[in-house]
Amino acid sequence: MAAIENVISHAILSKFSEKLLSGLNLDVALVGAGPSALVAARYLADAGLKCAVFERKLAPGGGTWGGGMLFNEMVVQQDAIHILDDFGIPYTEIPGNPGYYTLDSVVMASGLIFGCVKAGATIFNAMSVEDLVFKEGHVGGLVINWTPVERLGMHVDPLTVLAKAVIDGTGHPSEIMHLATEKAGIKLDTPDGKVQGERPMWVDQGEAQTVDNTKEYFPGLFACGMSANNTGGGYRMGPIFGGMLMSGKKVAELVKAALKK
Repeated sequence: MAAIENVISHAILSKFSEKLLSGLNLDVALVGAGPSALVAARYLADAGLKCAVFERKLAPGGGTWGGGMLFNEMVVQQDAIHILDDFGIPYTEIPGNPGYYTLDSVVMASGLIFGCVKAGATIFNAMSVEDLVFKEGHVGGLVINWTPVERLGMHVDPLTVLAKAVIDGTGHPSEIMHLATEKAGIKLDTPDGKVQGERPMWVDQGEAQTVDNTKEYFPGLFACGMSANNTGGGYRMGPIFGGMLMSGKKVAELVKAALKK
């Protein structure tokens, strides 16, 4: 029998290698493991699509964990409650304000992560996306590297992931959209072909526009959540998360429809 030290190391290396090899060719690659991308990945996996989420930080969940200003509660409106029900995440109606609910942000983050993985999606944490695969006028995948390599400025060549569709879920910076316009010379489906930039806070408008701006911006390239809102020039909404959840479900439907064509 091998020494337990080697058993542990061999098990980790072999299982991760298996997971990474499987993730090199996907139906859908999602960048950023915030709430909208986690919702999208869950519904895409439910539909039988092979998808993986690439998260730069060690912990998936995006800005969900902190609630509002580190008070770990957040608000979701009635229109998105069915998504919380799908994930089995509990909530409480706000007294005197029917149609609005509070929920624990730590419970929501952990519930979205577990629901995403349980459905069959893979989450790769501590991985950064440094470029796009771009062929014949179509976004076809990601160029990935370890986040510590990126942050230390080490000269280490990346690896590639091929995908039929890429979803930018990087939040306020819209990092993948900027890569597309600034490096690949892509013109997005926006008034000037560029990222429009997020506008000031206007909660009800921001919630609606987060969903409205969720779409395919270039063949094979989609945006959801705050990335979609920043790309399309929508208003900010703060610690109300219904629009984020509905954006994730919407982009999953758009991707499924696009891949059927």
